[in-house]
Amino acid sequence: MYKIMLVEDDLTITEVLERQLQKWGYLVSVTEDFSRVLEQFKEENPELVLMDIGLPSFNGYYWCQEIRKISKIPIIFISSASDDMNLVMAINMGADDFLAKPFKLEVITAKIQALLRRTYAFTTDTEVIKVRDITLSVTDNTISHGPENLELTRNEFRIIKLLMSQAGQIISREDMMQALWDTDHFIDDNTLTVNMARLRKRLEEIGVYNFIETKKGMGYRIAAEE
Repeated sequence: MYKIMLVEDDLTITEVLERQLQKWGYLVSVTEDFSRVLEQFKEENPELVLMDIGLPSFNGYYWCQEIRKISKIPIIFISSASDDMNLVMAINMGADDFLAKPFKLEVITAKIQALLRRTYAFTTDTEVIKVRDITLSVTDNTISHGPENLELTRNEFRIIKLLMSQAGQIISREDMMQALWDTDHFIDDNTLTVNMARLRKRLEEIGVYNFIETKKGMGYRIAAEE
């Protein structure tokens, strides 16, 4: 599941885009402090950034350049400044695409899907997620700790991948159930509890204890650092 970082100071546009992206199964990280966009990017580790040009503190061009110093992930600019000069500036600063406001949700969704497909379709063969000394292989559904290796079931893999890809962040039970089962039908809340207990027990088989934290009334989290 891909995470998209949304850097937009218009709350109406932010809310509309967040709902649209979540409807398509994306995880969305919304920027609230526009003075620390780069810090949030490092913390969230998204697969794509959707960024307005006109922002408080520094504009989108500045943050695009800062991100480009450390990452090549896809960046799409959205802006009401739709003249050719802004388009050229956006591309020169390292953006992968540009959309003028007002835009159609179907168009921006299609552009995001295409960029993610082009960027990540050929990298999944070697994709791994590592948190501390735990490594998850996305290609063969295995998790390793030192010399120990464990093959995970489909649900175990989905749970640990979601948590490890957002290490340090609390994932609510509701978001987790939606991401895991991706359905509008009712899912018994106990189903997640059972799956989580089974996963924790299986992790103990390879010497991994207390890796997944329960945050009472909030959800679950894997700490990025011990």
